[in-house]
Amino acid sequence: MPDKIRILLIDDDEDDYIITRDIIDDIPGRNYLLEWTSSFHEALKIVGEKRHNIYLVDYRLGAHDGLELITRAVKEGCSAPFILLTGQSDRETDEKAMRAGALDYLVKGTISPNELERSIRYSIEHAKSLAVIQRLNTELEQRVKERTQELGTAIQKLERTNRSLYEAEQEVRKALQKEKELHELKSRFVTIASHEFRTPLSTVLSSASLIGKYKTTEDDDKRIKHVDRIKSAFSNLTGILNDFLSISRIEEGKIYNVPTVFDLKGFAMQVVEEAQGVLKLGQQIHYQHKSSQTTVCVDKQLLRNILFNLLSNASKYSGEHQQVHFTTTITGGEIIITVQDEGIGIPDADKAHLFTPFFRAQNVTNIQGTGLGLNIVKKYVDIMGGSLSYESELDQGTTFTVTLPQTTEP
Repeated sequence: MPDKIRILLIDDDEDDYIITRDIIDDIPGRNYLLEWTSSFHEALKIVGEKRHNIYLVDYRLGAHDGLELITRAVKEGCSAPFILLTGQSDRETDEKAMRAGALDYLVKGTISPNELERSIRYSIEHAKSLAVIQRLNTELEQRVKERTQELGTAIQKLERTNRSLYEAEQEVRKALQKEKELHELKSRFVTIASHEFRTPLSTVLSSASLIGKYKTTEDDDKRIKHVDRIKSAFSNLTGILNDFLSISRIEEGKIYNVPTVFDLKGFAMQVVEEAQGVLKLGQQIHYQHKSSQTTVCVDKQLLRNILFNLLSNASKYSGEHQQVHFTTTITGGEIIITVQDEGIGIPDADKAHLFTPFFRAQNVTNIQGTGLGLNIVKKYVDIMGGSLSYESELDQGTTFTVTLPQTTEP
């Protein structure tokens, strides 16, 4: 049997403790251990011991309030989630709770067992996702530290080898530039990751809360809609994590080019079928293979990632009912792939930065994304020894062309 989820209720009213205990007792298949404290200062002490998986905090705590307790606990390093219990439901309370560090809030007197169970479960999952972000951030900080040590080593080497002043200056400038770029990369990562994780997680929390309100068969369509929203949000989370992991593996040199022989036309049609799940209403992918030869020898998994990413981008940055044209050609020892959309295009001012990690053009800020997709595609194409080019006009669409060498059979 899995370990019980340890809950600490922080509330100065014993009646509220009894009510909360009864609600938890009514949760089907419950696996919870509820403890209670009514003291603000004792609560801070207990939270500091980190013995609980989640905290339920009343908004009013005598001379103090729950927001103050959450703020202090988070500042002192508590990573377990907090749920604020309030006597009223309004946007101001919600915003205050989120700023303080709470992951959710519930209105006392209206809490059902199912609603409490969902809030506890999704708050714990949200906290785990934030912990992943923090871990990745810590790893980036370690890399900054390592780069700083490399800089110190470079300076010592310059002092020992008696190089010219000009050479020494150039070496230090390069190292400092790398340091600056890594700091900027870390900053962009934290900003984008925090935003991109929070958006689908907020969708999950809101849909999960609303599902509990639909109790009759007449509400089935509404329940299904919110279940689909939750599935879509988790799919977005998976895509974001895959992008981050791909970048990490590429930088660590763990992506290899392993060519295999296969039928390009049949393979491309499989990728088109897989991409149907990301298309918007009325969008279609028109695929055509433009040569008699269909057999190729390239890395199948890298090619699949390149094609799916380009087709997904073509759909994402195009409107409903717009078309995507996808062609493959084998000629002169090369494989030529084009993906053309009718979408929003790329502003001229942004084209120079298109393949930069975490970069997003100024006309896509309202479209969800990490800014890693094209950077990953470019790195995969480079690993395969190919080239990537594009043509784009604002509001007229974009065409990406991938050229890969046709290797001999292994």
